[in-house]
Amino acid sequence: MRRFFKFFGWSFGILAVLLLAAFIWLRNSPYWAGITLFAEAHRAENFRTMDRIFPYREVPRGADIWAFTTDPRPLPGTYDFGGEARDLAAFLDRTETTGLLVVHAGAITHEDYRMGADEASLFTSWSVAKSVLSALIGIAVEEGHIASIRDPIGRYVPGLAGSGYAEVPIEDALTMSSGVDFNEDYDDPRSDINMLFFRAMAFGTPIEDSIAALQSIRGPGEFNAYVSSDTMALGLVLAAATGESVADYLSSRLWAPMGAEADATWSTDRTGREIALCCLNATLRDYARFGRLFLDGGARDGVQIVPADWVAASVTPEAEHLQPGDNPASDWTFGYGYKWWIPEDPQGDFTAIGVWGQYVYVHPEHDVVIVKTSSDPLFDDNDHETVAAFRAIAAAVAEAPAD
Repeated sequence: MRRFFKFFGWSFGILAVLLLAAFIWLRNSPYWAGITLFAEAHRAENFRTMDRIFPYREVPRGADIWAFTTDPRPLPGTYDFGGEARDLAAFLDRTETTGLLVVHAGAITHEDYRMGADEASLFTSWSVAKSVLSALIGIAVEEGHIASIRDPIGRYVPGLAGSGYAEVPIEDALTMSSGVDFNEDYDDPRSDINMLFFRAMAFGTPIEDSIAALQSIRGPGEFNAYVSSDTMALGLVLAAATGESVADYLSSRLWAPMGAEADATWSTDRTGREIALCCLNATLRDYARFGRLFLDGGARDGVQIVPADWVAASVTPEAEHLQPGDNPASDWTFGYGYKWWIPEDPQGDFTAIGVWGQYVYVHPEHDVVIVKTSSDPLFDDNDHETVAAFRAIAAAVAEAPAD
């Protein structure tokens, strides 16, 4: 018996040493940031250092930067929401804002970085990237790589021939109306969105394999349901149609012509495929340039980059199931265009939105673009209030005299 306990003690000691060694290795490996990606103590830092966590492709800028001037103007102290005046500074703190940039008439009126970020930080877009991908689809249509947005996705991506996406028109994926069954519940560890990332990063499963396994639950073009797989399918269409990676096409067709001031990156799975449904990483100012491009109808200083008719269609919900407000054919109250959101009580404004509180907001009437990055765990609850705050900021900076 004594020999047994001695053996057990030695075994337990060896196991403890091995576990400690494994923890130390994991703690100092690239995987640690992935494990703690959404942890409260690490989230803000991780969201501006995604290139430590995921593989990526570079998105080089060009030589000709689209310059902003500066025209400092005060932010409003309050905004109206829910029938009461609320404090803007408290809202920015409460929503864990990491960066806020306001541009009026091509001039930066407010620029603020928080929680360790600065103007060189590459903030991850999360689903703001969907709006960028939509612009690339529009350019590919203009260039003739995609014959029609009514073409079925399976015509361009044979690997999806047996999936629910085979006969879905490209346009219905642009409007989140594919009818494909995809669980987007981030709180469910076994949801499709979480398992897609888990399989891709833990086992190296190509993301297109996960998309190819999805099937339909309704016909396309009937119901607006937010499913990120629609955008991943469009990323596959873009790469197949153009013969270029999503990152390369972004660089040559939009990032450089738009006049970005910094190289961006686009996170990939372990096979090198861009995660098209999210994960573009760029500076606040370059997100603002993208918003400015849409503010100006897709043109930079009179030179068309994104087709003007595409920009107009992108921010105009046409079908009934895409209209803002209480809509029984939609799973949210914001309207939807081609990967752009149209808030309730429309003012002509539109916004790109990413989880955890990422926004590129455009208010054409006030000639304003607002970019907000965040690490807000209550992002789903705060979208409507954020739009209320943005509308107040847009009105204030457009009317206020310069400091």
